[in-house]
Amino acid sequence: MKGDATPVGEGAAPEVVALARVVARLRSEIVDLEGVAATTAVVERAKGVLMAQAGVAADAAYALLLERAGRSGRTVLEECWITLGQVRVRRPQGTARISLPTAPYAALSTATAVSAATGPEAEPIASAFSRRRYLTGHHDHDGELNGLSARVADGLAAARDGDDIAELLVTVLGAATDVDAVMIYTVAAAGSLDLTGSAGIDEALAEQWRHIPPLSGVAALEAIAARRALWLEDVEQDARRYLLIGNPPERWPSRAWLPVPGDGPPRAAIGFLRTRPGPFAADTRALLRQATRLCAGPLGAPGPRDPEGAAAAVGDYVEAVQLIMDTLAGPATLLTPLRSATGEVEDYRIDAAAPESVDVAGRRGKELVGRRILETYPTVAGTALWEGYLRTLITGTRYEGEPFTYEEVVAGVPRQSVYSVRASRLADHLVVSWICHDTSQRETRRLADLQRLGNLGWAGWNLVTDTVTWSDQVYAIFDRDPGRGPMPLEELPGHVVAEDLEQLGAAVERLLSEGQAVDQPFRITTRRGVRHLRIVAEAQTDADGTPVEVHGFFQDLTTQHTVELALHDSERAVLLQRGMLQAERALAARLQDTLLPTPEQSLELAGLCVDVAYVPADRGINVGGDWYSAIELPDESALFVVGDVAGHGLAAVGTMAQLRFTTKGMTITGSPLPDVLRRLNTLLLHTGSEPSGSATATMVMARYRPRDGRLIWVRAGHLPPLLIRGDRAELLEQPRGPLLGASFEASYEQASIDLLPGDDLLFYTDGLVEEPGEDIETGLGRLAETAVRLLREGRGETLARTLVTLCTAQRDDICVLHVHVPDGGAPDAEAPEGDVP
Repeated sequence: MKGDATPVGEGAAPEVVALARVVARLRSEIVDLEGVAATTAVVERAKGVLMAQAGVAADAAYALLLERAGRSGRTVLEECWITLGQVRVRRPQGTARISLPTAPYAALSTATAVSAATGPEAEPIASAFSRRRYLTGHHDHDGELNGLSARVADGLAAARDGDDIAELLVTVLGAATDVDAVMIYTVAAAGSLDLTGSAGIDEALAEQWRHIPPLSGVAALEAIAARRALWLEDVEQDARRYLLIGNPPERWPSRAWLPVPGDGPPRAAIGFLRTRPGPFAADTRALLRQATRLCAGPLGAPGPRDPEGAAAAVGDYVEAVQLIMDTLAGPATLLTPLRSATGEVEDYRIDAAAPESVDVAGRRGKELVGRRILETYPTVAGTALWEGYLRTLITGTRYEGEPFTYEEVVAGVPRQSVYSVRASRLADHLVVSWICHDTSQRETRRLADLQRLGNLGWAGWNLVTDTVTWSDQVYAIFDRDPGRGPMPLEELPGHVVAEDLEQLGAAVERLLSEGQAVDQPFRITTRRGVRHLRIVAEAQTDADGTPVEVHGFFQDLTTQHTVELALHDSERAVLLQRGMLQAERALAARLQDTLLPTPEQSLELAGLCVDVAYVPADRGINVGGDWYSAIELPDESALFVVGDVAGHGLAAVGTMAQLRFTTKGMTITGSPLPDVLRRLNTLLLHTGSEPSGSATATMVMARYRPRDGRLIWVRAGHLPPLLIRGDRAELLEQPRGPLLGASFEASYEQASIDLLPGDDLLFYTDGLVEEPGEDIETGLGRLAETAVRLLREGRGETLARTLVTLCTAQRDDICVLHVHVPDGGAPDAEAPEGDVP
């Protein structure tokens, strides 16, 4: 129900009760009708404006309102207010010009078009790592700010209305906070706002914003509804979300809307409009919160009860507090301010005290009740503690003083202890407690915090005193010399990895501006490289929600991160390669045994002694493209082949298999050796057009006829055979023959030589003679010298295997085929002119 029935006594007649119910129902209906009438009047006025502007009928005007509201995402009532706000009243002839002020609702259509300030260059938005933004009390002008709160409190006593309050706030706070204007709104019927006070704005602007309907995008309404302060510090971004007061809005580049607290939901909000751009500093926020809290009474907070009832209530109140004090451990007192005739605090009276409370004269507990502070602690007057009491009493912000050493006598023995004083407001009183910071207790508390937050290096920052504390482990984490003290907040971005700076800055701002707990990973650079860190921290706030102290821990996750990366990479490599390597190794072993069977002893082919040595490279899966073949042909001649396919791996093995078997097949059928090379070249070129890619190879091939001892040989880009005759070793003269798989126009020629008894002939791959950074001719010369020496030493039967063994670094596959002509094994033949003797 929207109306309350008139109270009816329990003994009322039935007809009276029924009449009361009728009155209540009629009141409710009247309220509903008033709302409908107000809404209908707005809609009808807006329809009339559109009828006049567009020249349409009433139904068409209403349809136009519906269309506009749907297109812009607003309600019909909001669209009506905007339409009326854009109207200018036509001046009748013979009368003075009267214009209907532009309503704030028109700003909805231009809110997103607001640009940056066009005047002097605005002060840049302060960094999230600016220490000055978050400090709440440790400044040179701290005492001045406390005095400003006191001046506001004194001035409010004489304020008569909202305009007086707004003028007082601008006058007292303007110079210290750059507040140029103040606007005070209170909630009216149907959730709209009425301007009940303003200062620093002209009458036209005040009239324009006199009444604000319950629209979205109104900062004052949002502050009241959400019960939290709104700090609008970037006019360009804020204009996209809120209706900004001002013509232009850039006149006040930063502004704040604070709800006025009360016993129930807030019913008013104060707007502070600043000429300074950028964020509000922490002390400025605290001062504006204090001023707003002080305005709660004049702006509608419940007034005091009658003096006699209030006195009785205070007596009961103090008695209840004393009962609580009796159960407390540690010193604590309840102080009541004693004011002068002008309202200034002259002293405090102790109205309740805990049993362990003691003054300088040794009085304890209830012996202190009724005494004054300046009587029990005379040296406190004029100190920071006295100012802290006054500030807490005015603003409600908790005060915690710096630790100090206090000497007391226990059982006749003097003992020094470290204390700090904490004061909190309780109604119109102060609850003051002494906090003991003995070493054991302090370490116990820190250890408890450490265990609760992660049992790691802890850090704390008192935003009132600007005191930063680091444990030894935090210095180690940041690789910082403890002699330099904790790292200032402004220095932190210089150590954070650039990619993490934005997210860390947002976390710092949430922690220090809004008091939200954070758990944020980030990376820093130190002398020992990049470290992966994690910060977990929480904030302690005062009565207004302003962070006054933060504490938390830093965790070094570098080792963990490194281990996790290594494990991840290892697992991925194992999963991807385990099956492939097992399959390739098994296949490689089978292919090696099948394609390149290495005999354990010398072979005899066509009357020749043949020895073969093959050693794969020391890498990969140990299968490359080097290959050989030594077979006896149907005409009792012998075929010797050594080849080298470019590359390693299964693809090279596949090409090697093609060449080996194709070569054997064509030579067995009697194809001339040059024709065999031409067809092999065509085969590789055809293979190169397939998706698997192109392949190239070198090759040397020879056919030996035992009936006349003649050796016919061809080559395709391969090194020439080495002939050792007697004590001389020379390379055979090379016939023309390019690389296989390089060109379709390739042609191949053959050469011949007659072998004599006792001759040794070496076919080999480049792995036997090549060394990095060395000319190939040097390697060939070394091979010739070594072969002659080994034969002279009588090591001819193991020549191939010995040459391979002498290669210390097997960077490539090595294949050696040694052919020896036994004494009397070949017919006598005259060496042709020009051949190797």
